[in-house]
Amino acid sequence: MDGNGRWAERRGMSRVEGHKRGKDSVRTIVEATRKLGIPYLSLFAFSTENWDRPHREVNALMSLLRRYLRTWLC
Repeated sequence: MDGNGRWAERRGMSRVEGHKRGKDSVRTIVEATRKLGIPYLSLFAFSTENWDRPHREVNALMSLLRRYLRTWLC
């Protein structure tokens, strides 16, 4: 899920908005794998280097991840 922040910046949006849009893409992928009967899906969402991002961006990413997991995977 690399590139959401850069995608948003190129469109004049905040990096956080890009991460929110990226979340929607993940939902589409998860739903498609379920429909196709794919039993396992691995997603790379946060690397150790991401901790070096601005505090606000890290908090936004963690918040998005928590909400996503609570809503769609529980």
